Amino acid sequence: MSERSSPAEHTPLDASFASDNVSGVSEEIMTALTAQNSGSELPYGDDAGTATLRETAREHFGPQAEILPVFNGTGANVVSLQALLPRWGAAVCTQIAHVNTDEGGAPERLGLKLLPQPAEDGKLTPESIRAAAEDLDFVHAAQPLAVTLTQSTELGTLYSVEEIAALADEAHRLGMAVHMDGSRISNAAAALSTSLGELTTELGVDVLSLGGTKNGAMAAEAVVAIRPEKVPGLSFIRKYSMQLASKQRYVSAQLNALFGTDLWRRNAGHANAQAHRLGEQLAQIEGVSLARPTEVNAVFPEVPAQIAEAIQSRYLAHVWETAPSGNPVLRLMCSFSTEDAEIEALVRVAEGAARRA
Repeated sequence: MSERSSPAEHTPLDASFASDNVSGVSEEIMTALTAQNSGSELPYGDDAGTATLRETAREHFGPQAEILPVFNGTGANVVSLQALLPRWGAAVCTQIAHVNTDEGGAPERLGLKLLPQPAEDGKLTPESIRAAAEDLDFVHAAQPLAVTLTQSTELGTLYSVEEIAALADEAHRLGMAVHMDGSRISNAAAALSTSLGELTTELGVDVLSLGGTKNGAMAAEAVVAIRPEKVPGLSFIRKYSMQLASKQRYVSAQLNALFGTDLWRRNAGHANAQAHRLGEQLAQIEGVSLARPTEVNAVFPEVPAQIAEAIQSRYLAHVWETAPSGNPVLRLMCSFSTEDAEIEALVRVAEGAARRA
């Protein structure tokens, strides 16, 4: 249930819909990188662009917010949780959370204990947090002292504003901090027509992993300490976790181009709209249905085996699960660069297989 790739030498397939990581770099971001590539700047975040980024983060997340650029989403999540948790602490997450299933054991290898919970539609609930909290003060158990939620989720579902507020309220009532894995938070905010702050700061999120790479950046993520008092030593943890860039101005330039303008919303909005378009066209094919509604940029079509085989003969398309009918459910992702012609080409493959059935 993740982004699996076959070796390139065995599968010369079209990867256009395999992930939103397969897209290139936004033209605006590449322009920003080129503009940055002259002159000399101090390293390790003491450059002018990183100073600008700090102001950008405060505009989005409040005057107290601090932002630390990092290289990748795994680094952002691990640095955030290390800073939030004492050595005896653990983080509550869903069973299918990226931090639990797709980070190569990085949290555990760095001393973090995860407490995965069953989760319908990929979302935690106040009830699941309360269930994990039963071990609070039990000396034989790792202490559930943080909650980490993913927005949007690995199932392409969204936490509503009300759901996040309820989760944060319950977590804080139980003495837990709240971390958000926001690798696709731009897609969520675009879908919900909110600002980034309205999905985080205003709802009680303490620390955010802010995603850029899936939304048009080259290699740029960040840890945003919305409530810095919750993460003492964050900058030292970033350093010993090998996430402090020497030439940080190039990471900051990407994040400034993305979040210092409305590019983050435009890119995410396009990806979401193209996913809706793809889902609607696939659902019109006889025998095809959507396993779940398309909420952001992920489409989960349930297709007969012959259609799945036809698509997978041309495209790198992951089988996410098997439906109760026995049919495979594919996961198809759209990005900021997905074009109408690409959607039409995939739909033609599916239509052709349906006619031959």
